[in-house]
Formats: sequence, C-alpha cells, structure tokens
Amino acid sequence: MITRMEPLPLSGITVVAVEQAVAAPFATRQLADLGARVIKVERVDGGDFARGYDTAAAGLASHFVWCNRGKESIALDLKDPRGLEVVRKLVADADVFVQNLAHGAAARLGLDAATLCAAHPRLIAVDISGYGSGGPYADKRAYDMLVQCEAGLVSVTGTPEQPVKAGIPAADIAAAMYAFSGVLAALVRRGTTGRGGPVEVSMLESLAEWMGHPLHHTIHGGTPPERTGLAHAVIAPYDAYPTADDGRVLLSVQNDREWRRLAEQVLGKPELGTDPEFATNAARVANRERTDEYVAEALGALNTDEALERLEGAGIACARLRDLNEVAEHPQLAARERWREVGTPAGPLMALLPPITLPGGETARMGDVPALGEHTGALLRAVGMADDEIAALRRDGVVA
Repeated sequence: MITRMEPLPLSGITVVAVEQAVAAPFATRQLADLGARVIKVERVDGGDFARGYDTAAAGLASHFVWCNRGKESIALDLKDPRGLEVVRKLVADADVFVQNLAHGAAARLGLDAATLCAAHPRLIAVDISGYGSGGPYADKRAYDMLVQCEAGLVSVTGTPEQPVKAGIPAADIAAAMYAFSGVLAALVRRGTTGRGGPVEVSMLESLAEWMGHPLHHTIHGGTPPERTGLAHAVIAPYDAYPTADDGRVLLSVQNDREWRRLAEQVLGKPELGTDPEFATNAARVANRERTDEYVAEALGALNTDEALERLEGAGIACARLRDLNEVAEHPQLAARERWREVGTPAGPLMALLPPITLPGGETARMGDVPALGEHTGALLRAVGMADDEIAALRRDGVVA
C-alpha cells in the first residue's frame, strides 16, 4: 500500500521580505522551511548587513547561514524609483510581505503594512520593529542586547554580582517567532474571510511576554527574583555541580518526595529527607548553601557518567552541562537524525532540521543559502523585464 505524503503546509505561499539582521530573516526562514517561497530583498551595496557579522561558517556569517536558507535573493536600490517599482510588482503577486526596516523607513517607501494592505486586500503585511509603531520609544534604535536590557532580561540573568545578557539574540528570536505565528494565524483568517491585513510585532513586547514569570513574581509578589547563575531563584537544590572528571551536572528537585529519594539514594544521607532544615523546599531555599554543599560533596566523588546514572536511577531530573561542540554531537539529535546538509555559496554546511515535525508529511524544505543577488535576473524576468532593461538597471547600479 502506497501512503501519500502530505505536502508542506505553506506550499504555494509566496513571501516577499525587505529584511535584515535576525528578527525578520529568522521569521521568514520558518516560512521557507514549511514550503513557502521567500524572496529576500537586499541592498545592492553588500546586502543584508548580517552577511558581514563574521566569517565563522566556512567564510560566511554564521547568523546569515542560520537565518536565510531556502530563500531567493534579489539586490535592489530601493531609493531609486525603478528598484522600488520592482518590489511593488513582486508584492502584487505575494501572499505575505515582511519588513524590519528602521522606524519610518518602510512608510516613506510606501512599504508599511497599512499602505500595502489597503492596495492589496488579500496581502498579509508584517511590520517588525524594536518598540512598536507609537509611543516615546518608537524612534529608538533597537538592537537585540539593547532590548534585552529594556525588557529586563539582563536584570534576571547572571550571578548575584553581575547581570549578563543572554548568549543568544533572545529579543530577535522572540519577535521572529511571534511574527511567524502571526503570519500563520493571519493565513488561517484569510482562508475564512478572504482578507489579509496588517500584523505588527515589536521586539520589546515579544520579550516582555517571555519575562512572564519574573514579571508576575515582581508585580504581584513585591520583589524581583534574585540572580542566581545556574541555580533557581525559588527551588533548591536546582543548580550545576562539579564532578570528579571536571564535568558539571545540573539537577532539579521539584518536590519533597524527590528530595527524600536524592538524600537516600545519591547523597547517602537519608536523615536529610526528614530533617526540618531540609525536608521542605522553603527550608532548603533558606538553607541553600548547606543544601548545595551536601549535593556537591556527593557528586564531586563521582565522574559525570556515574553521577548521571545515579541521579536517573533515583528518578531525579538531571542534565549534562554541555559545550557547543558536545551539542553538535548530541546523541539524541543523532539518534533522531536531525542534522542535514544545506547548500551555501561556500559549499555544503550542516544545519538542524526545524523543530516543527509533521509526521506523514514532506520533510522541511531546507533550501540553499543564497548568494547576494543570486536570483536577481530570474526575478526581474518574472515581473516582465526584458534583458536590455535588466542590463540598464545593472549598469546604473539599481540592481546587483
């Protein structure tokens, strides 16, 4: 019996994106992975500036490789009316338009969501900004680390002595994922009503939503959670502890039953399970230093594999603290065959399958990472331009 594979859910959807950096490109990459055709509009003078962030990925920028597979690149000068007209022609046949230009820039070009949706009622147009379309911060520059600070993420991340930013662009990723889900929701609505419409996402509001636990802890409880490094602010033991072979193991005790098992089967001190100074989570948090000393002493006598085996045998949640090389070789990712090769201008590079899995459907379309302007000629011909017109635009620096 032949089982028919379901097509990717966004097959037949066309996305035009005037995008740069991480927030919009990461959002549209999700759409491309699910089958959408994504046309990436870049500057003629170097393209998306994320192309120049580093050269770590075989000479290419690691951010760019991560966020831009599966797209077609057209390089246009949008300050030239001829370049802007090309974008307008592309948008006329698109289902979705995404932009994350500096505040006001899209409106000056007539590429803001309100303008485009008025002209194209079925179009879904996404404006991604740092702080939103209004308010006193609308014109502020909004790089990821700045928004991490404004959203309070930095205030709860780090050690008691030193706040630190997240090691990933958390504000960019938050905005990207809300833009992605906003597009999906708008496509569902369009399927019902026949109308598209604007979608607005700001980095600050996206990351502020992700700050839900510490925000609620503060505004309702009266005090912000303390910065505790790898430890948990309100649970103990919940931290990373060194092992005899210079590894580190993180464990989490979620309730008092688990604490009793830990005390008996791992610490070798069953009396701690009922000792009033340790028997409840509140008591352990109040005596965090002594609690951690008991755990560190027991795990420090074991190598990492032994510690994990002992903890898992006792039913205690635990993890190996891995560096990035170890993540790249993670046995779970290997067992589930999550790695694929993606074509790039520098040759094939490894990339992870996206985490959305649709059993019974086609595998995510992990297309090539485009060179700057790789598809300019083909896209210009697709909107009706003759070769001599294209040659004139290239000669004048309007396209690349």
